[in-house]
Amino acid sequence: MHFHVVTLFPEMFSSYLCESILARAVKEKKIQISFYNPRDYVTGKYKKVWPDGNVSRIVDDRPYGGGPGMILRAEPVLKAVAKAQAKTKGKTKIILFAPRGKKFETVYAKNCIKKKITDIIMISGRYEGIDARVKKILKAEELSIGDYVLTGGELPALVLIDSIARQIPGVLGKFESLEEERISSGEFYTRPEVLEHKGKKYRVPKVLLSGNHKEIEAWKKGE
Repeated sequence: MHFHVVTLFPEMFSSYLCESILARAVKEKKIQISFYNPRDYVTGKYKKVWPDGNVSRIVDDRPYGGGPGMILRAEPVLKAVAKAQAKTKGKTKIILFAPRGKKFETVYAKNCIKKKITDIIMISGRYEGIDARVKKILKAEELSIGDYVLTGGELPALVLIDSIARQIPGVLGKFESLEEERISSGEFYTRPEVLEHKGKKYRVPKVLLSGNHKEIEAWKKGE
């Protein structure tokens, strides 16, 4: 699967994506991640070259009708998405992150695999939001990762990449490694059998030491 991320801050992703399971998935070419910065597609009066050679690329502007903050302009976002679309190779989904969007859940991640989605384009907003015409033109689906407001869409994009990637066969070592496929008590224990902390002893439940697999499974299921 190819994840395409439209963001003003692609460098925010590097530390998370270059570690652990996702880094291995990229190395083994099970997933691919590309970034598109709307600033790279700013033209016209919004692009200014200063005498010292520095270039200003303005991606935001004041909202019509007034209001606080600035709005991410439609044109550079649409051009960035078009660049991503040119690299897609199959069934594509376009997602725009917004607090009012449909709440993302594991079943959504599973459906992306079941429906054989090959490319997911994620638009990470900033400022007070994105010009509403972007959603209308692209027919993008609005998603939210929870009932709270974030500074931008970069964290939601990382959440989707992580959650969806782990559903791809081979990304995790075994199918059983998917925690959501196991019914569990939510309690896990490892060595030592008796943990001493501040004068108190904390023991592993006896059933887990019994060797009785039937009883252990019943305990894990809360029975």
